[in-house]
Amino acid sequence: MPVPERLGVVARSLLRDDAFRAIRDAIVDGTLAPGERLNDGDLAQWLGVSRTPVREALARLEEAGLVRTKPGRYTMVSPLDLRALRGAQSVTTAMHELAVREALPNLSAAELDAMRQANARFAAALRANDVDAALAADDEFHGVTVAASANAALRSVLEQFTPALRRVERLRFSSLTGRGSVAQHERIIALCEAGDVEGAVAATRTNWQTLAHLLETAVDEDEHGSDEG
Repeated sequence: MPVPERLGVVARSLLRDDAFRAIRDAIVDGTLAPGERLNDGDLAQWLGVSRTPVREALARLEEAGLVRTKPGRYTMVSPLDLRALRGAQSVTTAMHELAVREALPNLSAAELDAMRQANARFAAALRANDVDAALAADDEFHGVTVAASANAALRSVLEQFTPALRRVERLRFSSLTGRGSVAQHERIIALCEAGDVEGAVAATRTNWQTLAHLLETAVDEDEHGSDEG
């Protein structure tokens, strides 16, 4: 399995969570591509850890739908699966709607300002075609209401299902289709500031549902690419 040449990117003293995040991020950013076989020894060498945290990380990634395992045969990066992605989108959308509903009654002026600043960084990243920065700013924007909801269960669900969608969102934010999210974010902020809970929830739903068409496109492209390979 080809892995990045840079070794030891995770310090040996760090635990399985760090291995999980490093492998997850490599899958999300495409360093480890859909369908690629994974070897725990190669991953352990790359991350600078033992095989145990790598195996634990791979088990968690399988639960998140990013890794597929057939015992005794292979472990691989999950191909883009439309049904799984639709499921992840539905759950993620519902969690962000819930976050807005629970956060809005007590959302402070400082938190609204944090959303504006995140959206400004998001817009700037899109203009610069910086996909990584756009994804980070989008996370920051939605993370304000997630944090303000103070709902640990909600955060846990999002941590499990969001990474699968981020693989697809990289395509969205590298194209003109991502530009509409800036205006959608602005509308969410305005509705939150106005105290319109139902309006803000609906606007949040609309923002996350814009992924629907891209999910099908991404899966079609992945399948065609696999056929050609």
